[in-house]
Amino acid sequence: KAALASDAEELIREPEQPAAPPSGSTNNLMNVGHEGNIQGQMEEFLGPQAEYDEEEEERKYYRRKRLGVIKNVIAASVGGMIVYSVYMGLLQMQLILHYDVTYREVKYSNLGLEDIDEKMLMGINVTPIIGLLYTPVLIRFLGTKWMMFLASGIYALFVSTNYWERYYTLVPSAVAIGVAIVPLWASLGNYITRMAQQYYEYANYKEEHVQEQKKLPKGACHSYIIVFQSVFYIIFHLSFVFAEFPMRLFLHSYLHDYNHTLSRVSLCGAGIRGLIPGFNTTVLTKLPQSMLLIQVESVLMSFAFLAMIIFLVLCGAAYRPTEEIDLRSIGWGNIFQLPFKHLRDYRLRLLCPFFIYSGFEVLFAISGLSLSYGVCVLGLKQLWLLVLAYGLSCSLFSSLSLSLLRLPRWVSLLGGAAVHFVLLVVLLAWSPLPRNPNLLAPLLVLSVLWGLGTALNKTGLSTLLGMLYEDKERLDFVYTIYHWWQAIAIFIVYLWSKLPMRAKLSILLATLLLACYCYWVMERRLARKVPPRVPRIPRPRHKVTRHTVFYDFLPLFTEERLKYNVYIIAVTQYPFPQVKGYRYLEEDNSDESDSENNEEDEEEKEREDEEPEVEEIGDENGALRGQDEGSWGTNAPRARRGGYRRHRGRREDTHVQEGDMDEQEGG
Repeated sequence: KAALASDAEELIREPEQPAAPPSGSTNNLMNVGHEGNIQGQMEEFLGPQAEYDEEEEERKYYRRKRLGVIKNVIAASVGGMIVYSVYMGLLQMQLILHYDVTYREVKYSNLGLEDIDEKMLMGINVTPIIGLLYTPVLIRFLGTKWMMFLASGIYALFVSTNYWERYYTLVPSAVAIGVAIVPLWASLGNYITRMAQQYYEYANYKEEHVQEQKKLPKGACHSYIIVFQSVFYIIFHLSFVFAEFPMRLFLHSYLHDYNHTLSRVSLCGAGIRGLIPGFNTTVLTKLPQSMLLIQVESVLMSFAFLAMIIFLVLCGAAYRPTEEIDLRSIGWGNIFQLPFKHLRDYRLRLLCPFFIYSGFEVLFAISGLSLSYGVCVLGLKQLWLLVLAYGLSCSLFSSLSLSLLRLPRWVSLLGGAAVHFVLLVVLLAWSPLPRNPNLLAPLLVLSVLWGLGTALNKTGLSTLLGMLYEDKERLDFVYTIYHWWQAIAIFIVYLWSKLPMRAKLSILLATLLLACYCYWVMERRLARKVPPRVPRIPRPRHKVTRHTVFYDFLPLFTEERLKYNVYIIAVTQYPFPQVKGYRYLEEDNSDESDSENNEEDEEEKEREDEEPEVEEIGDENGALRGQDEGSWGTNAPRARRGGYRRHRGRREDTHVQEGDMDEQEGG
């Protein structure tokens, strides 16, 4: 028995002892220390890195963004400069060649090139009159960047038609340029101002209003607008310089001197009628070879394509994709009407004389000052030098608008107006005699001073509009109105070409004085804080479809304590994938003024702050929350106001009916 008991105890103890591992191998899985080491390595790999500095990476990211904005501004400026260098250089060369009677008879004896030039100029100058009708629609439909690219393509089309000079090539391309002028300039002005706003957002990315994409504080972007508009015009005005390269490098050797071209001219300046009465109809010593003309046009064509590539590749988008969608979603009818409704704003109405004068003075510098005073005295060979001095002066003195960083904003506009006023008085009293090369220095001084006034005028107007209208949703309308009035002025200059010079100068002087007075009145009203009548831009909203009709019965099938909140969420946010299209709120009527409804907006914001439970319940009920806020864009306070106000009355009626039923039951 004792032996049997000892054997049983040994059998019981044997399973408790661990079995020996097989020879030649070890069980690494049982190594607890090694397992802990692997887990520590995984946590170290997946966890936050000690060398990673989130603030430093964020700072580098927004630094790259700011550099990208600067790249966009320089690219847009260079692209616009190249486009107008090619356009003005080719047009100048073409008009000089077509003016020569020998060139017309030998090259195109059966084709009236002079008549083609008149129709071309008519298409370029008359077509922009209707630009106010379609420019905002094109910009909203295509986008700011693509509008600039398309307009540069139209200018390239004009260059290409000069390979085959016919009615059906030159005239339609000139009309197309007239169609594209206002959209191109409105897009450029809008683009530069938007880049200033984006630069502010990237420079102040830590601010709360920037992170929440709220409206920027008033005046926050002014310094960036001043700098970017100055940079744009410093680069763009060089187009007058580069436009003279075809004239100087190619056509200059074929021109007669002033003794031949001015042989029948007796008077210049203020005493003449038209441009240059008596100017000789033969200005070429010999005809240029056709192959040489093709080579020059090919070089210009390559630069036109380069401008298109710059707009396409180097220029970034002016708006975020969701913002582009919202800009188009206010309805095409509203987009068409809003430029006209913005003219109710007294600021734009009082700036219209300055817009008109801005168009007058540029065309007068090219056609009146350079031709009726410069070419009439010095001959056609010196035209390139006068335009070169004017362009360099415009580019150099555009930097003076940077003084607005320290000085009041009226300094630029009224300073340029004062310079032009003195020059207009001098030109009214000056009638120089032709064929007098000693007057080269005074004429160069006049061109430089006129360029000073042009630089201050152009940069001052564009900067002023960017300061007055900081809302990015209405920039395209404002710049469209500005450049449309400029186009009207260009058309008037085209019509007055046969008037006496003193009549032209008198119109310029009267317009300048009226513009200064209207600008003074505008500044006085702004100083008294007179509210302008700015049209309300409708807010985009999703369209009600048949899928939302079911939710009208939600109060019947839900609990009493949730039915009104669920009803509001269902009606105002529409988080359903079947929703199609957009519509704007009935309350956001563009005929209303933002300044007239500020008090109402404040009351609505207070109401929204008093009822936070709507959003909380929407967060708790995931099924009703739907898609991401950014993808639908309907969680903004203005987007919820309409649904709240529309159904608040229905909720009150329901409360009244329930109260009546309780009284009847109690009775």
